[in-house]
Amino acid sequence: MADNMIDDSAAASTPPGEAAIHSPALALNGGDPVRRAPWPTYDRGAVCVHVEDEEAALRAIRSHLYFRYDYRASQETECAQFEAELCTYFGSRHALATSSGTTALALAIMAAGVEPGSLIACPGFTFAATPSAIVLAGCTPFLVDVDENLHLDVADLRSRWTPRVRAIVVVHMRGFAGDMGALLRFAEEQGVPVFEDAVPALGAELDGRKLGTFGLAGAFSTQSDKSLNSGEGGFLITDDSALFARATVLSGAYEGRLRRHFPDGEPPLDTDLDLPLFSFRMDEIRAALLRSELERLPIRLAAFRTNYDYVAAALADLDAIRIRRPVAPGAYLGEAFIFQVAHGRAPWFTQALRHEGIEARNIGSDSDRNIRAFWNWRFMFRGIETDAIKQLLPNATRHLQEAVDIPLSSTLTRADCDDLIAAVRKVAAGLTGVETGADSSWAAQR
Repeated sequence: MADNMIDDSAAASTPPGEAAIHSPALALNGGDPVRRAPWPTYDRGAVCVHVEDEEAALRAIRSHLYFRYDYRASQETECAQFEAELCTYFGSRHALATSSGTTALALAIMAAGVEPGSLIACPGFTFAATPSAIVLAGCTPFLVDVDENLHLDVADLRSRWTPRVRAIVVVHMRGFAGDMGALLRFAEEQGVPVFEDAVPALGAELDGRKLGTFGLAGAFSTQSDKSLNSGEGGFLITDDSALFARATVLSGAYEGRLRRHFPDGEPPLDTDLDLPLFSFRMDEIRAALLRSELERLPIRLAAFRTNYDYVAAALADLDAIRIRRPVAPGAYLGEAFIFQVAHGRAPWFTQALRHEGIEARNIGSDSDRNIRAFWNWRFMFRGIETDAIKQLLPNATRHLQEAVDIPLSSTLTRADCDDLIAAVRKVAAGLTGVETGADSSWAAQR
């Protein structure tokens, strides 16, 4: 099912266990919606691509040189220049442009020398690409619970730990930073590396440091809904030269082409023939487009933050919802607004918002198989019933079932944000109007 689709017929018009809501103003009950225009999302064309970006892509197209390893000196190619600019932006020693964020993460794991067949810990709340990258690297995902703010729960990781776990993947999911301090301390205790799946958090920071620079390597995506948009694509960053060299060969630098990535000396690899070639490279057209977009990335990041902070502040006093909290002040991108609705009301709340014209998904909905909920990763649980899978991570299950997720495009106007605020308040007010007179506040329902 498409990301913006949901089966309305499967959702009841009343919260479970409650009397009917007598609020004719709700669009769910036939009232006028807050907005009728489609909610801006990347798959409806709400992307930040400027004329300068188009010209950059056309420049690469007109060159007829689409492969990064041609006759030119490496520093003259779009890919190499993009990688150099990424190193400057992140303050990292190395960057490697790849075909996707998934391949960037898989390359980092393989290049770090994690033995195939090893367990790699990752949270139960992430996009399915995270465990898929672990599988691609020849390893097995080892799922960990999340806390009420949907961050990987370090205490649960400690309680589940086994020596068979040889690495940890932290995911800065929906643009919110993981607790890197606690994770890195625990990883050091166990003697295992930490990889950052920063795919959904390009440009976000934690304590003044960019996400993706804390672990052994960071993986990023440039798919259409990310901070940089080339339709498909990604990159990894690292300060580890040996990991970078191996990742570069694995990505498809063959017959001596690895040397182009080490212009100031020999690469720390005896031969490039000992590793397989997976052709996970980025092409010149995408790199040219991304180089241009990178110049305006600060503007887009500011738009994300401005919109998120405006919406969150306007809804902070609403007792019916609990807004997701960051691990530190400002440690989020702002490209998604997530809040929780307790007592089994999240599916109803989500449907009511959608009828008001706001794009929303209940992450743990039974009627909407959201690929971000771990029990929907059927490739990991063949032959196991869904209820049994949910019991593996009880906290993640409960928190995701309560979570309502709304995309916040950087193209949102103040009027769009006001519509969102009005819709959430309108639906929340509907909860207080049930015949039973039950208290709908978050605190009372916990």
